[in-house]
Amino acid sequence: MQRFYVTRTTRCLLWPGLLGLSLASVFSCLSVFRPVFGSEPGNRPGQLYRTKCAHCHGERGEGADEYDHSLEGSLSVAQLAKLIGETMPEDDPGSLSQEENKSVAAYIHDAFYSPIARERSRPVRIDLARLTVRQYRQTVADLIGSFREPVRWGDQRGLRGEYFKGRRIRSSVAKRIDPNVNFDFGTKAPVPEITQPHEFSIRWQGSFLAPDTGIHDFVIRTEHAARLWVNDTETPLIDAWVKSGNDTEYKASLFLVGGRIYPVRLDFTKAKQGVDDSDKQKGKPKSAPASITLLWKAPRGVLEPIPARQLSVDSAPEQFVCTTPFPPDDRSYGWKRGTSVSKAWDHATTDAAIEAASYIADNLDGLAGTKHDAADRQEKLRTFCRTFCERAFRCPLTEDQNNIFVDHQFEATEDPHAAVKRVVLLTLKSPRFLFREVGDAPDHYRVANRLSFGLWDSIPDSELNRAAAEGRLATEEQVRQQARRMLSDYRVKSKLHGFLLTWLHADTEKDLSKDPQTFPDFDATTIADLRTSLEVFLDDVLWSEDADYRRLLLADEIFLNDQLAAFYGGESAAGQDFAKTRLDLGKRAGILTHPYLMTVFSHARESSPIHRGVFLVRGVMGQSLRPPPVAVAPLAPDLHPGLTTRERVTLQTEPTACMTCHQIINPLGFALEHFDAVGRYRETELDKTVDGTGGYRTRSGEHVTFDGARQLAEFVAQSEEAHTAFTEQLFHHLVQQPVRAYGAETLKGLRESFASSEFNIRDLAVQVMVVSARVGRESPASVAAK
Repeated sequence: MQRFYVTRTTRCLLWPGLLGLSLASVFSCLSVFRPVFGSEPGNRPGQLYRTKCAHCHGERGEGADEYDHSLEGSLSVAQLAKLIGETMPEDDPGSLSQEENKSVAAYIHDAFYSPIARERSRPVRIDLARLTVRQYRQTVADLIGSFREPVRWGDQRGLRGEYFKGRRIRSSVAKRIDPNVNFDFGTKAPVPEITQPHEFSIRWQGSFLAPDTGIHDFVIRTEHAARLWVNDTETPLIDAWVKSGNDTEYKASLFLVGGRIYPVRLDFTKAKQGVDDSDKQKGKPKSAPASITLLWKAPRGVLEPIPARQLSVDSAPEQFVCTTPFPPDDRSYGWKRGTSVSKAWDHATTDAAIEAASYIADNLDGLAGTKHDAADRQEKLRTFCRTFCERAFRCPLTEDQNNIFVDHQFEATEDPHAAVKRVVLLTLKSPRFLFREVGDAPDHYRVANRLSFGLWDSIPDSELNRAAAEGRLATEEQVRQQARRMLSDYRVKSKLHGFLLTWLHADTEKDLSKDPQTFPDFDATTIADLRTSLEVFLDDVLWSEDADYRRLLLADEIFLNDQLAAFYGGESAAGQDFAKTRLDLGKRAGILTHPYLMTVFSHARESSPIHRGVFLVRGVMGQSLRPPPVAVAPLAPDLHPGLTTRERVTLQTEPTACMTCHQIINPLGFALEHFDAVGRYRETELDKTVDGTGGYRTRSGEHVTFDGARQLAEFVAQSEEAHTAFTEQLFHHLVQQPVRAYGAETLKGLRESFASSEFNIRDLAVQVMVVSARVGRESPASVAAK
């Protein structure tokens, strides 16, 4: 991370420490001679550092006195030299020659500033890690689910609809696939095969994919009778089979774990309530209007009919859902890590283990494949428990371990249910389960463990365990084959989808409401639709044939429904859920101009070149940024009614101390000024032509200029800096360890592999796992570079 600080914070009105790069402060104080690490008599750059900054910043850049932050970061020598030339000494900027600027920058960079220099003094290591909250919930669900039928998520979206004549679900006359349940039948029959429209029934079955973890609200709207089962085949979540009164809306809520598939069934009947006396009536009964809609409100969503993209015609087994609240995982390094252990976390794992044990006890015979009165029930329960432990620990049990975790628990009680609960509690509280790599598991099982948690956030499946047992995870090619096989699993889709949202800083809930007077039609539904549009686009790229990273940046297509098309001026989606269309032809540039992200990185009324620039510097180009030491509000437009957003930002950040950071941030953010606070394209602001020019100084020292988002995207798409940043962030998201702990050349090798695959994101994920799965905490880092 960058560690330079601006000394006069009052001069910098916005982001005075964002890049943490106040090299002006480094050279602002004189000092007596002090020896410096890596310097020797006659070393001109070392002498400059000693005489200009060692007094305040320490002999090795570790910080001293009021400047107690170490001098470290990720800028290149060329980028440092430019800052030195423009900002130091603080009382006389530009007094050093260009050659001196370059020499001092090279000295600082090599001695202590760069990541490689820091590694020489304190090497990065692979940390012991526990399961993250997501991994815990996924793992326990898959652990219990491994004793049921496997989950399938095929290509056919929607639900299986079966249509019945009469009020009972037994005389089937038609079957079809319905995209979702959102019907207004009026007074007519739903299908031609039903000839009596006054009385019929329908059953929809299938499964759905929960998009996020949290409370999901389910709603049925109908004038007639209905029942809904969600993740429970026996007890309805909503039971409105016997109607009373004039209610037409029924609601229930359920906590679900995101990225998992759950069974769903909906029964509907249109019939006269009470005794069926239709055969006694004279003449044809009158048909009343009938409609039914199945809606949900997912976390971060709005109430809407469950869309077809979240539904599958495939059946799914019931899933265990861990509802125990956990303390959040550490994200201080930019990715979620399981490196902290607290009392709150320990208590949560205990509560979750009790929750899982109770669920298993309630469903024991089905999970263990036995019956309550079976003669061999005791034997099957012991077998179930041993298998449960082995799958939880991700390796076979030794006889001693089997005695401790299984046999002793059955010997301690005569109640088999109590014995199973004891086994489950002991297993789920064991470090062998809670931590990723402990004990003495054979190498093949450790490789399987790293693969499954990297791609699935969960335990190995039967095929991966079989490969480990047979010693088929020894070579790079064997590991690659397994990783490629695992890509077809729906859990990989969830993991990579989550990575892209994290990369775009769109993984957390944000208040995106805008000024209603400026944007009167921009409401919660529009925001939810924009997020869906972004997510559909990400999945479209990720699971296309080439999965090309560059398309994320260069695509001029966007997914719109009818409402978004009307708001943004695109072609109508013709009633489709979300249709791919071209918007503002030739002006859009993939995720860089997607309206959702433009909205995220904006204020309530105006765009924010600073927020957009920070996103580009940090997320896209991979520069380390620090938050400002003080929060200062941007200049209010009302104070300068004649200035455009670009002009106001330039005015506020023009002091030298501010430009230390903003000379990098602003030019990137300005390139997106053609897009307003809700991401609509504009040519003018305040009757002035929008200036979308910008620039960036590369790590090699080249100053690149661009005019508008398309040229910016073209630069980023071919930038090695951007490729490296994307590669590093994907590694961290999958492996949850620092990439440099796997060898000094690992990141470079992964980036080169990324380029050779024509920037295929899925291929990069496979290569990340091939590299990381074969290097453990006890392995020398040099192995990773092989």
